[in-house]
Amino acid sequence: MSSHIAGGATAPLKSDLCARFFGWACLFALIVLASGLIDPDLLDPEHKKFILLVGGIGLWRYGNAAMHYLRGMYFLHWKFPRMRRAVEAMGDAALPSQIFMVVTSFRIPTHTTYKVYRSVFEEVQRLPVPCTVIVSIVEKADENFIKQIMREQVVGRDDIRLVVVRARGTGKRDGLAHAFRALSRQMPLEDAVVGVVDGDTMMLPGCVENAVKFFAYLPSVGGITTNEFCQVEGGKLVREWHSLRFVQRHINMCSMSLSRRVLTMTGRLSFFRASLMTEPAFIRDVEADFLEHWRLGRFRFLTGDDKSSWFSLMRAGWDTFYVPDSNTLTVEHPPDSNFFRATRQLMFRWYGNSLRQNFRTTRLLGLRQLGLFTMYVLYDQRVSMWTSLLGLAASATAAVLYGVEFILAYLFWVLLSRTLVTLLMLSAGHPVDPLYPLVLYYNQIVGSAMKVHALFHMDQQSWTRQKTTLDRSETNVDLAINHWSSKTMQASAFALFGGAVALLLALSQP
Repeated sequence: MSSHIAGGATAPLKSDLCARFFGWACLFALIVLASGLIDPDLLDPEHKKFILLVGGIGLWRYGNAAMHYLRGMYFLHWKFPRMRRAVEAMGDAALPSQIFMVVTSFRIPTHTTYKVYRSVFEEVQRLPVPCTVIVSIVEKADENFIKQIMREQVVGRDDIRLVVVRARGTGKRDGLAHAFRALSRQMPLEDAVVGVVDGDTMMLPGCVENAVKFFAYLPSVGGITTNEFCQVEGGKLVREWHSLRFVQRHINMCSMSLSRRVLTMTGRLSFFRASLMTEPAFIRDVEADFLEHWRLGRFRFLTGDDKSSWFSLMRAGWDTFYVPDSNTLTVEHPPDSNFFRATRQLMFRWYGNSLRQNFRTTRLLGLRQLGLFTMYVLYDQRVSMWTSLLGLAASATAAVLYGVEFILAYLFWVLLSRTLVTLLMLSAGHPVDPLYPLVLYYNQIVGSAMKVHALFHMDQQSWTRQKTTLDRSETNVDLAINHWSSKTMQASAFALFGGAVALLLALSQP
């Protein structure tokens, strides 16, 4: 994938390449400088203080990352290319007899809406099968605008139809449910495939055909998700933060796809068998999913429709798959102009969705339906938020108690390890930037803190674009009890974490 797709509308200019070269040079110089400031005794494996750098917990965490990376690269560069050749050998026989595209739009800027729907109609125009585009919108102006785009892009194809569904603007889940019921009324054929597209996602040429052919090749697969690149309307730092997220997502999706257990059917663009999407249980899962929590009671999922669709497929016994050469370009609109506020707000939403799904999935589906590796990954998600904070907490405490050389050694390790991780990402096919090591560490520390906060506040949800929040029916007393119990449990958890750090420091002393 060329860098002009990942970063914007044009390829990197010469000045951009020079800036990246200068950034890498500064990063390597900083690593060399940091290496000269640390005490050599701290790098001696025979020294007990070595546990601060390479202990059992550190080896476990980096081992998990290495496992996902190796699995992902094996899938991307060996397993999937062979599957792609087998699919292409099937020719047009691998295409479904009918395709539907469901697109949801709400408060998307006009210029983004034009690009998105133009890409949708361009894709269905090039497919040699009948296609129906179902759009779920709120404003009448959007309906007129979409019809105009269709008249411009669709030529000589009477088998391409447009169905408009007017939603109430009460959330994406309601809009999707209305669209899925409209899909049911179209009476799709048995082998029909449905693509679900977000209103800020442009489909790159060939992405639909590349994905839908795998349904014929993999009869056990009920849902397929796609590779994402991003175009961010914001500053340099937030652009690279989003871009890094998609690189990490790409590697993890490849790793999980090796087991045919990708952990989400991303709402940006995913494909499903139409026979599954017309099931009342599937529509109900997307429209009114909920969690039964031992302390917070029952509450609906406001966000995370992609997690609900995945759960519905897993519960019905279907596999899920990732097609890395089905590419989309997402236009990202950060919810705040301030980098720190925007990233914390997005991380709280994403991690809250993941944790709600995590606890529900492990309890209701279990080992038999998920498999050993997927169960391990889900349980590891609950632990990694704490182990990712351990190095900083232990090093900062040791620096205060025993000497500044501990924090210097830790900073050297952070720079070295994150730079190596960034360089390994080059083999994933996404562009990388010298800011990635710093952004990686920011995600580790701030992201882990947001995961811990979300863990104890699972009932707190809001959309970043629609500004709607979950309507709770509890009394003021119930809400107050939930609020203070969440704060108390979070404080207690951090106290236990501090005790674990103190124990580690005590064991590391000679």
